[in-house]
Amino acid sequence: MNKALINSILLPCLILLSQLLSAQSLRIAVAANAQGLIKKLQADFKKQTGISFEVVVGASGKLTTQIKNGAPYDVFLSADTQFPDQLYTEGFGLKKTVTYAMGSLIVCGSGNLNIKDWQQLLSSKQIKKIAIANPKTAPYGKAAQECLAYYKLDEAVKSKIVQGESISQVNTYLQTGAVSIGFTTEAFLYENSNNSRLKWARIDAKSYQPIAQGAILLKHAEKGKLAEAIRFVNYLTSVSARKIIGSSGYHLPLIIK
Repeated sequence: MNKALINSILLPCLILLSQLLSAQSLRIAVAANAQGLIKKLQADFKKQTGISFEVVVGASGKLTTQIKNGAPYDVFLSADTQFPDQLYTEGFGLKKTVTYAMGSLIVCGSGNLNIKDWQQLLSSKQIKKIAIANPKTAPYGKAAQECLAYYKLDEAVKSKIVQGESISQVNTYLQTGAVSIGFTTEAFLYENSNNSRLKWARIDAKSYQPIAQGAILLKHAEKGKLAEAIRFVNYLTSVSARKIIGSSGYHLPLIIK
């Protein structure tokens, strides 16, 4: 086969491949706790830059596994910094983790509950099921586990624990009444107006490790969306983004990594 014929076949294929890559949207993997927040950031980012992106939501640990297995995500917003730091160390990230928000753990329930006295409430016969996210894959589940251990409640309530696959599943349990009480993120209260009927109490931050939420630019972005991905990661520390984050149930990090 002569060179001219080869070029005539390859060139259209290369052009088509280039068009397909450029047509693909920026893809951002987001921890379940931030699914309400990302919608606000998504709208603001598009308004400011004209750039759209797709969102994939899941438990931080599961998203990390997907990324290691080749999932086509360009940026990852985790519910902690441990998972993105792990990705960077193992070569899946292009830059070190950026802390964009500090999470707050709450205990939340519905019905006739004295939520302010939640420690006694959890041990009482009134409570049959307590929802927490899977501590192995969801940082807020890990924080809930640490909290129970801190107050020496872990053994007393062990038989009542119902684990959600992610924090969003815990939130569904709470909204539907599948459980009467559970541990979730304070940001959950800001996600929709129906949550106003829920009773809640903020957990003392000394009872669990700080929930620093990290974002990382992923190596996959080099395949076509690097400029847009970098722009989004930089946007997370902008005045506009921090205003949205701070008004959505999160604390702002004092120092950006």
